[in-house]
Amino acid sequence: MTSIPSSLTTPMTQRLELSDAQFRRISQLIHQRAGIVLADHKRDMVYNRLVRRLRTLALDDFGHYLSLLEGDTESTEWQAFINSLTTNLTAFFREAHHFPTLAEHAAKRRGEYRVWSAAASTGEEPYSIAMTLAKTLGNAPGRWKVHASDIDTEVLNKAQNGIYRQEELKTLTHQQLQNWFMRGTGPHTGLVKVRPELSNFVDFSSVNLLERHYNVPGPFDAIFCRNVMIYFDKATQQAILRRFIPLLKPGGLLFAGHSENFSHLVHEFSLRGQTVYALGKENG
Repeated sequence: MTSIPSSLTTPMTQRLELSDAQFRRISQLIHQRAGIVLADHKRDMVYNRLVRRLRTLALDDFGHYLSLLEGDTESTEWQAFINSLTTNLTAFFREAHHFPTLAEHAAKRRGEYRVWSAAASTGEEPYSIAMTLAKTLGNAPGRWKVHASDIDTEVLNKAQNGIYRQEELKTLTHQQLQNWFMRGTGPHTGLVKVRPELSNFVDFSSVNLLERHYNVPGPFDAIFCRNVMIYFDKATQQAILRRFIPLLKPGGLLFAGHSENFSHLVHEFSLRGQTVYALGKENG
């Protein structure tokens, strides 16, 4: 068998090298831009995700990619860099114990009930919130609203489109599927789309939780910030929690992820239930 001359081997067929120094620099940049802390064991993940960007950009060296980023602090590639390194594990009604608590809280409150899903990912969380509020409060205009945000613009686009594979809705009841989703036909068989009767109550925007001020329509009765704080260091967690305080109404709830504990970070929040925190005293 004739071997391929090395001169004809393209960068696309070679494994690129990610040096220790380059991995450290990538870790520093994603921490600065998004607050994400990358442990050493994430190195393979970083390589696998970013090498796709290098291929797309026809680059054959991580050093060249870093130079591209650092050469222009306003480059659109920064968003692609962030999108590549965020983790988006979600599901409809994930951490199901939160939703009865949300329903009970919403039923007691007056005025328009407003919720912020601060790490909305591909939309399963805000639509789960919306289904809960629709069942609890009805669909009268002005009765409730969900604002959904994420730093990753790619997953936010999917969330806004509200289109999912049928197997992604396996945790939903037949009634929920019938009430809130339309089944695709023909070339769209196997897909479902959120009905306007639900999606009209949910709006979306891109928000980086490291920003000093969040462009969101608060104040809210509840904030869901689940399974995102685990990627931040303690100082970043505290800073974000303090930014949440003026965005919550008195007695508002903060929903955390199953492995997150905010009890000793900010004294204004008190534990109300399993990974549920209340701001101040409940005032109904």
